[in-house]
Amino acid sequence: MRKQITRWNPFRELEQMQNRLASSWPFDPFANAGNGESVTIAEWSPRVDVVEDDKEFLIKAELPEMKREDVKVSVEDGVLTVSGERKFEKEDKSKKYHRIEREYGSFVRSFTLPAGTSGEKVTADFKDGVLKVHLPNDAKALSGTAIET
Repeated sequence: MRKQITRWNPFRELEQMQNRLASSWPFDPFANAGNGESVTIAEWSPRVDVVEDDKEFLIKAELPEMKREDVKVSVEDGVLTVSGERKFEKEDKSKKYHRIEREYGSFVRSFTLPAGTSGEKVTADFKDGVLKVHLPNDAKALSGTAIET
């Protein structure tokens, strides 16, 4: 029978504890501690895919049961921002709710524009609960440049 020796790392345990604490609160209490910056707390954050091809960067955001007028896309100072609010359905007193897992409230997602792209050419379409933001990839842009979240 072979025994495996594992190296104990106390910092890994501290990081795991911090992650457990952070996941139980709607915001990270350890972020921006004491630097005087305001903290934006979003109720939820939609899932996003970012894809690049020769023509464009495409950002696809899942926004089920949202309306086009409840979503805003803006570009300022090289940052693309998608924001909005999904409102909670009115609670029907005649129904007995056993579980509510879907998230509601306001959200904000921001992405730094990659080098070689222009915020002036951004287009967006919204269909079937999916927002697609098209950001043309300039011919001068370097390949492999990713959008940061």
